[in-house]
Amino acid sequence: MDAATTITAGVVVLTVVTIETGGMFVLRVVTGHQPVNDLQRSFFRAGHAHAGVLVILGLVTLLLTSAAEVADPWGWLGPVGVLVAAIVMPAGFFLSVLGTDPERPGRLVALLWAGAVLLAAGLVSTGVSLVVTGANG
Repeated sequence: MDAATTITAGVVVLTVVTIETGGMFVLRVVTGHQPVNDLQRSFFRAGHAHAGVLVILGLVTLLLTSAAEVADPWGWLGPVGVLVAAIVMPAGFFLSVLGTDPERPGRLVALLWAGAVLLAAGLVSTGVSLVVTGANG
C-alpha cells in the first residue's frame, strides 16, 4: 500500500471509536435512559448501524483497490465515495429527527438519499475498476 492509502486506512480505523461512542448513546436510547419517541429510536438505531457497516465497507473497498493496484483516479474514487456515504447517510438518520418528539423526519432526511447515491456510485466504481484491472492484468 502507498502512504496515502495507509494513512487513510489508519484514519478510518480510528473513526470506529466515534461509532463506539454513538453506540453508548444508542444503548441509552434503547434502555430508556434517553427520552425519545419511536421515530427517533428507529432512526438512531439505523444511523448507528449504517455508520458501522459503511465504515467497514469503505475500508474493504480501499484495501481491495490498493491490493489490486487499481490505477488512479479509480483506485481512490470508489472508496472515497463509500467513505463519504458512511458520513452522509448516518448523518441523515440522526439529524433528520432531532428535536422534541418529531412526528416525521425533517428536511435533512435528504442526506439519506445523497448518501445512497454516493454509496451506489462508490460501489459501482470500485466493482468496475476491480473487474477492469483484473481483466487487463
